[in-house]
Amino acid sequence: MEHINTPKIENVRMIDRYNSKNPTVGVLYLTATHLIFVDPDANKETWVLYMHIANVEKLPLSTTGSPLLIRCKTFLSITFVIPKERECHDVYTTLTKLYQPVNIKNLYCFQYTTAAKELPKAAGWDYFKLEHEFKRMRVPNDQWSVCALNQNYELCDTYPQQLYVPAEANTQILLGSSRFRSKGRLPALTYLHSNKASICRCSQPLSGFSARCLEDEQMLETVRKTNPNCNFMYVVDTRPRINAMANRAAGKGYENEANYENIKFQFLGIENIHTMRASLQKVIECCEQKSPTMSGFLSALESSGWLKHIRSILDTSCFIANAVDKGISVVVHCSDGWDRTAQVCSLAALMLDPYYRTIKGFQALIEKDWLAFGHKFSDRCGHIQNDPKEVSPVFTQLLECTWQLMQQRNDAFEFNERFLLILHDHVMSCQYGTFVGNCEKDRLDLRLAEKTFSLWGYMSNHLNEYINPLYRPEMDETIKPNLAPQNIKFWRGMYSRFESGIHPREPLEDLLIASKDHCTSLEDHVQHLTKRINSFKNMLSKSAKRLQGGSAALQSRYNADTRGPIEVNDNRYNYDRKLSELSAADDDHPLKTSDFSFSNLSISEYNNEVEKVNDDINSVAVEWKSLRSVVNCPTCSIPFDQITKKNHCWKCGEVFCSRCIDKTLALPGHDSGNPVPVCRQCFRVVQQVSP
Repeated sequence: MEHINTPKIENVRMIDRYNSKNPTVGVLYLTATHLIFVDPDANKETWVLYMHIANVEKLPLSTTGSPLLIRCKTFLSITFVIPKERECHDVYTTLTKLYQPVNIKNLYCFQYTTAAKELPKAAGWDYFKLEHEFKRMRVPNDQWSVCALNQNYELCDTYPQQLYVPAEANTQILLGSSRFRSKGRLPALTYLHSNKASICRCSQPLSGFSARCLEDEQMLETVRKTNPNCNFMYVVDTRPRINAMANRAAGKGYENEANYENIKFQFLGIENIHTMRASLQKVIECCEQKSPTMSGFLSALESSGWLKHIRSILDTSCFIANAVDKGISVVVHCSDGWDRTAQVCSLAALMLDPYYRTIKGFQALIEKDWLAFGHKFSDRCGHIQNDPKEVSPVFTQLLECTWQLMQQRNDAFEFNERFLLILHDHVMSCQYGTFVGNCEKDRLDLRLAEKTFSLWGYMSNHLNEYINPLYRPEMDETIKPNLAPQNIKFWRGMYSRFESGIHPREPLEDLLIASKDHCTSLEDHVQHLTKRINSFKNMLSKSAKRLQGGSAALQSRYNADTRGPIEVNDNRYNYDRKLSELSAADDDHPLKTSDFSFSNLSISEYNNEVEKVNDDINSVAVEWKSLRSVVNCPTCSIPFDQITKKNHCWKCGEVFCSRCIDKTLALPGHDSGNPVPVCRQCFRVVQQVSP
């Protein structure tokens, strides 16, 4: 809080670029972690996490005040017009100090806390173990073994402690290959297919123009021999050939084909991090056009080259997946082996293995190929003040490529678009320690598992928000996407999600899930009411038999003394006559008691049951409010956007945000007795009524 000179500013205008003539006027607050704009008239709040801010820009003075443009890593762009220039400068200097700390220990995750009952700090840190993932792939085995040389990160400090390498590779080969590879990142196993074909990853060799290393050549030969079903393997260099050739001048480069036997080399042309950063900036400018037109948008999108880059990543991943599917092993590298290599290795595994297309499997894939093998999250996401040239949307591209695959094969993925958006935003937010640091060693040194919360623990409490209703687990074949240019789409759910005037209010998956839940609730309710009706039928049947038996006894008793009266076919007449006969009967008559009446009989037996049935009927909402008609949460007034899930209360049928519908209980009107989501008000009502 010592950096905040002006914690509150009134009469601030928030400008919507689609409605610039009618800005929203409210109060701007600067807290320890968030920038909050409150519109008192509309009862609406806009929260911006400091760690989500990408840059802050002071615009030229206007007649209404000093404009401040804030661009976020979540692709939110927001402009505040502050009345006084001095206050604007205070906010500007405060934000520049807070959104990108100098010290990594000042990140949000080290201050963030939550209620222990909601999320214990240890939850999620033990969900993934590298050895368990390789055991799932049946490694170690006769061909692959665990390497113990990196237990103290002496072989390669950006690799995991546990490395899986060919069983034939001895210590001399491993050490020699590590010395010959950039950053010591020697070839190591990352995925083993059931047909024994493998994907290994490494960095570029330090070959220069003529250098060679016998140990490295032997290392690649041992990798090839692990697959007895094929007499050659591919080495895939993900860079354009011209880039790889340029690196030779710096003593790096690529493998000399003459020195490596039984290997086929492929250059597959994914551009470097600087090109990707510039391309994404053009996409942002494309989405922020002041006078957007369809032709202008499409032209700007094409000139950005972004979709072309996405296609090249998918194309390289498809090449690797197809090779492995045919039984051919592949070794993959780029420059240092932690950006493009991570992208294509994980995407190829995603196409090949249906396990990685589940929620748990996708998390394991990220832990293995990105966290364990040392993708530089803190540098690439700009978590702390560092060289801005190190920032690049490498992980964002992985998520987009996954989304592109989902567009073609939605039934093959257990998770939905919201799952990817939550992942993206929390990688940037540093609210959880999972993605802080540049490698496994960094995270151990920072003791993140002790000091911070895990993103996986948080997500495990919200799994129902990430379920894809179209998922079919039996679809376990390899995904082979069609990469024709017209099939690569613009991901408006990521880059234009805050454009409320353009984007639909809720994804199709949410409508399907709401319909499914509504049907489930009604079916459960019908089942309960059916049992109630059957219970009533049984009670009526028993009562009718008792009455019939009593009438028969009365009739036989009177027949013994006198001739029975002539029956008249008139229900009212017969009712009155029988009632008068019963009143005149002796006290020991089987139907005569001191408090007997037909009306009392009905009330005493059924009154409680009728009340219970009424309560059961009212405990379940038959009509659910349409998702499209709800713009804000009725409890906290938070506006619903692309990432904020709308949730129905199963008792009242109203729509709430996830924060305001955090209770579950079994409703009396449901036969299953399963706990279902209810709002806080309904929770209190049901709790008071329940015994």
